[in-house]
Amino acid sequence: MKTNKNTIKLQSLPLGDLGGWRRIFDLDRWQEIWITITHNKSRSFLTAFGVFWGMFMLVVMVGAGVALERGMSSQIAGFATNSCFFWTELTSEPYKGFRKGRAWNIQNEDIPVLIQKIPEIQYLAPVLFGGQLANNVTRADKAGSYNVKGSFPTYNKIEESKMVYGRYLNDIDVTEKRKVCVIGERVYEVMFKKDENPIGQNIKVNGIYFQVIGVARATSSINIGGRSEETVILPFSTMQQAFNQGNIVHFLATTAQPGVKVKVVQEKVTEILKARHDIAPTDDIAVTWMNIEDQFTMFLYLGIGIASLIWIVGLGTLIAGGIGVSNIMLVTVRERTKEIGIRRALGATPGNIISQIMSESIILTLIAGILGLMVGVGLLQIVGVALSSGDQFFKDPQISFTVGIAALFILLVIGTLAGFIPASRAMSIKPIEAIREE
Repeated sequence: MKTNKNTIKLQSLPLGDLGGWRRIFDLDRWQEIWITITHNKSRSFLTAFGVFWGMFMLVVMVGAGVALERGMSSQIAGFATNSCFFWTELTSEPYKGFRKGRAWNIQNEDIPVLIQKIPEIQYLAPVLFGGQLANNVTRADKAGSYNVKGSFPTYNKIEESKMVYGRYLNDIDVTEKRKVCVIGERVYEVMFKKDENPIGQNIKVNGIYFQVIGVARATSSINIGGRSEETVILPFSTMQQAFNQGNIVHFLATTAQPGVKVKVVQEKVTEILKARHDIAPTDDIAVTWMNIEDQFTMFLYLGIGIASLIWIVGLGTLIAGGIGVSNIMLVTVRERTKEIGIRRALGATPGNIISQIMSESIILTLIAGILGLMVGVGLLQIVGVALSSGDQFFKDPQISFTVGIAALFILLVIGTLAGFIPASRAMSIKPIEAIREE
C-alpha cells in the first residue's frame, strides 16, 4: 500500500503542535458557537444591539469631530495664524505732561523703525480704511457700496487672496503711488459682465479713477476691515495721497518669524510705539492688539477637548455594550451548567471550556461591532456627499482607516474581557454538582 510522504510527515508531528490549528479550523466548534448565539435570537439581538450602537455612535461622533475640525481649517485657510494686529485707542493715563484721554495715531515713520528694531517680525503691513459710503464705487451706469482699503503687498502674506484675474499689488505700485486697484470677486461681478476681462479697465472709487490690475478671491472666512470679496484694495501710499490721509496708519498687521512666539512681537511693537508716542509704559489701553496665535491656540485646545470627550463617550458606550454581553454570557453559562459538567466529566480541559465561552463572546461582539462600523461609515459617506456642495462649517465627515482598526481592536479587547468572567464562572462549576443540577 502506497503512503503519501506528506501524510507520514504530518502524522509524525506531536499532537500538541497541531492542537491550536485543529481548534481554529474545527467546523463543529464554529457550528456550536453559532447555534449557541442563535439559540435565543431575541436575547442575542438585544445584546448585540448594545455593542452595535456603541460602535455606531463612536464612528459617527469621531466622524463629526473630524468634519468640525476640517470645516474650521477650511475657514481659516490662507490666513496667517502667527499674526498680530495693532490699532490705537485714547490714552488711559497722563504721561509727560499729556493729559489722559489723548488721541494719537501710528505714523509712517514708525514702520521702518519697527522693522529695524524687531528682527522677530516676518511681515509687516500698514493698513488704511476708507469706509463704505453709499455707491462709492462706480463704473459707467453701475454702482455699489464697497469697502476701500489701502495696504502694502506684504498684506497678501497675512490675509492671502487667490487671484482670479491679473495680479496683486507690488512694491513699485506703492513706491510710485500708482492709481491702480485690486477688486474683490463680488465687486467684479457687479461692475463687469460675466467672463469680461477687467484688467486695464477703470473704475471710480470715492470720485477718483483707478485702473484694475487684479481680481481677488478670498481663501479664508476671516476678514479684516470687511469681507474681502466686497473690498477694493489700493496701494497704501496712493490712498494716503489721493484721499488726504496725511501720514497716519489706521491698522498695523504683523507676523512673527517661524519658531518665534507672536507674543514676543506683540510686546516689542507695543513697547516701541509707546516710547515713540509718549505713552505711559503702564497704559494697557492706548495700544490695542489682537494676537491671532492665542485665538487659534484656544481653538486647538477646544478641538482636543471635543475629541477627548467624543472618545470618552464612545468608549463608555462600547464598554456598556460589553457589560451587556458579559451579563448575557453569564446567563448562558448558568443555563448550560449541566452541559458544562458533562463535558468536564468526559475529559474536557479547562482551556476547552474557557476558549468556548470566550469565543462566543468575542464572535458576538465582533459581528455587532463590524456592523456598527459599516453602518456608521455609510452614514458619514451619505452626509459627506450631501454637504459636498458649498462652503460649510461642517465638512467631509469621515474616519481614518487607522481609527477604524483601533476601534475594532478595542472592541476585541472588550469582547475578550466580557467573556472572561463568564468563562471563569464556568470553570468554577464542579462536574458532579453540574450533572446533578436540573
